[in-house]
Amino acid sequence: MDAFKMIVVWLVVLGIIGKTKGVVKLAANVIPPPAVITFGDSIVDTGNNNNIHTLVKCNFPPYGQDFEGGIPTGRFCNGKVPSDLIVEELGIKEFLPPYLDPNLKPSDLPTGVCFASGASGYDPLTPKIASVIPMSAQVEMFKEYIEKLKGMVGEERTKFIVEHSLFVVVAGSNDIANSYFATGLRRMQYDIPSYTDLLLHYASDFLEELYGLGTRRIGVFSAPPLGCMPSQRTLFGGMARDCSTQTNAASQLFNAKLSAHLNSLNHNLPQAKFVYIDVYQPLLHIINNPTKYGFEVADRGCCGTGTLEVSVLCNRLLPQTCADESKYVFWDSYHPTERAYQVLVDLVLDKYIHTFF
Repeated sequence: MDAFKMIVVWLVVLGIIGKTKGVVKLAANVIPPPAVITFGDSIVDTGNNNNIHTLVKCNFPPYGQDFEGGIPTGRFCNGKVPSDLIVEELGIKEFLPPYLDPNLKPSDLPTGVCFASGASGYDPLTPKIASVIPMSAQVEMFKEYIEKLKGMVGEERTKFIVEHSLFVVVAGSNDIANSYFATGLRRMQYDIPSYTDLLLHYASDFLEELYGLGTRRIGVFSAPPLGCMPSQRTLFGGMARDCSTQTNAASQLFNAKLSAHLNSLNHNLPQAKFVYIDVYQPLLHIINNPTKYGFEVADRGCCGTGTLEVSVLCNRLLPQTCADESKYVFWDSYHPTERAYQVLVDLVLDKYIHTFF
């Protein structure tokens, strides 16, 4: 690396350049997170699936129509996803780049990257069904990232970045919605209580491996109210497309077990700060009270009919997307709009960010 690039990298690491204006205010005596790093599924995938062999992609219109320049980047949304919104509100940078981006800049590594893969999950069967990146492979990429970081900023600074950064894990939705309910593959083997136990087992192994690599501030998103996603309403909500109570009950059961287990990890692992981040209740409140948040439509997505279209089914050949996506809670049949994500991230950061410090 030439001298100019090295100077740029260190200015980024020290926070002198490369930051956007943060919204979240931390206490004066708090060391702010130098980076944000995300693992999981499409909720936080910023484009990793563009670079693997899978049908689960969204690097085509109308995805990204409200992103900077109207470019479809592989984010499962009309614009930014929570990965981007979190780094932006923490004042770290404007977007969180995908680790597999062939154009990833070395200067982006010290401030964080995304390892998530759309359609992945805790259950190893889930990514296998969709040919996407398993959580185990996401950890392997993180190990590679650590070695690259050491080569750039040295071992001590790398240890500091890993220990003080904010790690965000978002998974479980595809396990419950797809591997269990939609395909029925796991339903043939497990009832809901035993399957949520299986998910917790894999989630625990994943989180403990992250801890073993030096991470300490780890936010783990709950499963959302999956039964109220437009696609789940269509598949399991009857003629009226009501929320699926059975799917929501599975989410709630998994969430209760996950929350209790994170508390256990905090007691048993020194300096661990595993934070259970409840997105179930706030998202359900938005869905049930859309007008309170300035939305008009909460039971279908903006893309096409909004009842089943997602990924390759949400494409430019469909009838035109809705005229004003800001009025919709959901962009496609599974993923919220950027505006809904912004509301949710604001609620989550306001409630949980100070618990990491």
